[in-house]
Amino acid sequence: MIPRYSRPEMAAIWSPESRFRIWFEIEAHATSALAEIGVVPREAADKVWEKGRDAVFDVARIDEIEAVTKHDVIAFLTHLAEIVGPEARFVHQGMTSSDVLDTCLNVQLARAADILIADLDKLLAALKKRAFEHKMTPTIGRSHGIHAEPVTFGLKLAQAYAEFTRNRERLVAARKEIATCAISGAVGTFANIDPRVEEYVAEKMGLQPEPVSTQVIPRDRHAMFFAVLGVVASSMERLAIEVRHLQRTEVLEAEEFFSEGQKGSSAMPHKRNPVLTENITGLARMVRGYVTPALENVALWHERDISHSSVERMIGPDATVTLDFALARLTGVIDRLLVYPETMQKNLDRLGGLVHSQRVLLALTQGGVSREDAYRLVQRNAMPVWRGEGDFLTLLKADPEVTAVLKPEQIEECFDLGYHLKHVDTIFRRVFGEA
Repeated sequence: MIPRYSRPEMAAIWSPESRFRIWFEIEAHATSALAEIGVVPREAADKVWEKGRDAVFDVARIDEIEAVTKHDVIAFLTHLAEIVGPEARFVHQGMTSSDVLDTCLNVQLARAADILIADLDKLLAALKKRAFEHKMTPTIGRSHGIHAEPVTFGLKLAQAYAEFTRNRERLVAARKEIATCAISGAVGTFANIDPRVEEYVAEKMGLQPEPVSTQVIPRDRHAMFFAVLGVVASSMERLAIEVRHLQRTEVLEAEEFFSEGQKGSSAMPHKRNPVLTENITGLARMVRGYVTPALENVALWHERDISHSSVERMIGPDATVTLDFALARLTGVIDRLLVYPETMQKNLDRLGGLVHSQRVLLALTQGGVSREDAYRLVQRNAMPVWRGEGDFLTLLKADPEVTAVLKPEQIEECFDLGYHLKHVDTIFRRVFGEA
């Protein structure tokens, strides 16, 4: 995790202090469950909670022990015994390290997902607000980067809203899928620990028992989780690139907010660069980069190996922290985005009416002209306008083959901007509902 791209709440989930606290809770709940079924003394379980509930686990001390044991869970248990005393011998009865590590990781991922879902809610609120603000603000739609036909800026934002709504649903599903618990012992058979312990710990930690864990929780769950983060990142990049394109000098239909005292370039004082959305594009690449290692973690040897461990120690914090930061940044970009309707209209008019070519084409076919001939007639008048040699409407009115089919007022009707916007309300209802 890089502090520059971290926010405190998400970063705290992955701190050593948080991890050891979760480890303690897993171990203590398991000990309590063992006490309930009569495997360990109730007094011992109570002592574990009494000594450990408010304890501050010494990260440096645990690291010191691990330097000797070369085993992080054993190091933690040794330190816990220093805090609890003799009753600590009843901790970790019948459990393996994976029971602690996997359950902890899933707690952390579920908590991270909760933050990311809240992030998406804020982004969706910003998109909805700006979409309705510019619901009927006409702008040019582009295909292949070239002027195509009119849309509205609100529709651009509504499309993003719909996409991030799907992403939210995916993340909710991924959170549910990742929130499982395994307290099943060596090779997952429950030979040395009762399944009721797993059920107890799962309930206390807000998880579901893993139906079958080989000694590790199956990594297809984690692969799906990180894949969803990658999809969210790709959607963010798509929206960020839209803003970056719209901010280009030759377009300048919208731009990132530029604050008082902000500097765009160390060399050129006039610059106002889309640095936030460029940053989001870069962060999205990083989040997607964590997906492949998660997919490769699925194929472990037999009932367990630890080839996944080093991967997850990196991608768990990095992917969630990075996405959290990027989502907050994108929300700020949308919330404060500067939009220029006058420039949008100017760009709409830039091609001298060519954006209405399909409407003329359809009018000619409806007037009895074959599609091939209609296309030829429209293109014949469009190409001079493309080269800057005249006005499309004027040329069409002067073309005898066109006027033989369409009256001047019929040709003019084809240039009505409102024609392209007549179903905006329908699309908005589909996206946002009747409200």
